[in-house]
Amino acid sequence: MMVDTKLKRTKVSDIDSGHIGKQLFLQGWIRTCRSQKGVTFIELNDGSTIKNIQLISNQEHPLLTGASIAVCGTLVKSPSPKQPFELQVESLDLIGEANSLFPLQKKGHTLDFLREIAHLRPRTNTFGAVARVRSRMAFAVHEFFQRRKFFYVQTPVITSSDCEGAGELFELITETKNFFGKKAFLTCSGQLNGECFATALGEIYTFGPTFRAENSHTSRHLAEFWMIEPEMAFYDLSLNMELAESFVKHLVKTALDECSEDLDFFEERYEKGLKERLQIVLDRPFSRISYTEAVDILLKSKKEFQYPVEWGKDLQSEHERYIAETVVGGPVILYNYPKTLKPFYMKANDDGKTVACMDVLVPKIGEIIGGSQREDDLTKLEEGIRSHGLNPSDYDWYLDLRRFGTVPHSGFGLGFERAVQFITGMENIRDIIAFPRAAGLCSF
Repeated sequence: MMVDTKLKRTKVSDIDSGHIGKQLFLQGWIRTCRSQKGVTFIELNDGSTIKNIQLISNQEHPLLTGASIAVCGTLVKSPSPKQPFELQVESLDLIGEANSLFPLQKKGHTLDFLREIAHLRPRTNTFGAVARVRSRMAFAVHEFFQRRKFFYVQTPVITSSDCEGAGELFELITETKNFFGKKAFLTCSGQLNGECFATALGEIYTFGPTFRAENSHTSRHLAEFWMIEPEMAFYDLSLNMELAESFVKHLVKTALDECSEDLDFFEERYEKGLKERLQIVLDRPFSRISYTEAVDILLKSKKEFQYPVEWGKDLQSEHERYIAETVVGGPVILYNYPKTLKPFYMKANDDGKTVACMDVLVPKIGEIIGGSQREDDLTKLEEGIRSHGLNPSDYDWYLDLRRFGTVPHSGFGLGFERAVQFITGMENIRDIIAFPRAAGLCSF
């Protein structure tokens, strides 16, 4: 029987007890289908929620997992305690067939295998849940800054400047020789461009893709990822820390309030105690520890780390997680790192050894935010550029911001994938982005 398409489609996520006794029109993909004694039981999912809805038809339908269908029927109370209601099918149309070659016919696939079929993995419970949480977190980013009257600025993906000074940039090669008139790269940060607008509009943020040619194969690195980077005129490091803490708390609260069903799934399948861990973020102020204090804590712990701890050396993920998980038991902000470890644009402290910077560390992940007060003194900024082996003339436009109406200003960058990884409890960052790009990984 043909489906009555005059009915308005209802999303599975919108179905509640108020629909009982009403005729509904649903469209989606079959998760399971079994027929017995002239009755067919179908689990339908349309992507709007982690939950399926059971369809019961008095006809046999030889359909396989993955097929897309449209159904019309009446919602009734379910006799099963596992589900509050089910749909008694009155008509069903097959939209798109699926056969036994569909890779997701069986359950229990590993995450490694699913990365090999990234085009199909969104149809699994795990990656559907990741996508929904990621979508809501992206909206929460804009909510947070727009409510504070920050302006959203779209900074370029193509740049001629190395923001970090580390040389881990993807160079663009074009068929047209000298297309840009100089070397051009995929950006590793929108910060420098963002500062131009912060020193005009006051408070801005960027949210876009960034790229780093870092030959890393760890579970928390990607070659292509998304960054949220606010820049604020007249902010010192302390105000920067306060904003970063409020931002992380906002993302976590939004997830707990509005992504509860998906978080329940992650807690059941991937991390027991996930919601409790997230609640700690809201309940406690972030601890603040200087880099020097952190080194002392690590040395006094007598713990054997893979990488030795020494003042002047960068902290590794194992050190960051030890401080966040064991010492603090929650988020912590480390600040005032040695200037030899940080980029040229960070403001020099009076001690001559450190810069006014911060890293926000969280359990399971380590660093989730990196930021600083920016150097607003023209002479010191020129010195910093030279000390990193860079040519000040290449940053003349950036130096103009200090020549004309310079002000104290600060900013930070939050790795969006790391934030979603922290919120979902997923172990590998390659499972947080739709199509992961990393060293040795760019399948299509």
